[in-house]
Amino acid sequence: MADSDQQLKSDALLEQMKIHLTTDAGKETTKKIGLVYQLHIAPKKIGFNEVIYTVDLKKGEVKKGAYEGGKPDAAFSFKDEDFLKIATGKMNPQIAFMRGAMKIKGSISAAQKFTPDIFPKPAKM
Repeated sequence: MADSDQQLKSDALLEQMKIHLTTDAGKETTKKIGLVYQLHIAPKKIGFNEVIYTVDLKKGEVKKGAYEGGKPDAAFSFKDEDFLKIATGKMNPQIAFMRGAMKIKGSISAAQKFTPDIFPKPAKM
């Protein structure tokens, strides 16, 4: 199966995000942000074998696949490990962008609201 070797570390975080958005804190985030983000997450190299996720902070949903309601407010491309670093607050999104670890398409003001705060804090295992 081609899909099983495409297991991204980010998948687990985005699964947590789905659950997080149903909580009060998640609903608060949805209210505050009200934007749609499309994430292109590549296992090793930006632009190759990307898995696309839509993080809809208007409806409070996370799903695999491109956004179907027109254009997302902002789209990001990154490698799996860099996305995790950004989402967990280990890498500043602006620094990631300047280093080329993250590419952005769409509204820059929307992109600036894409911060570790929108993600659930990783559950301590």
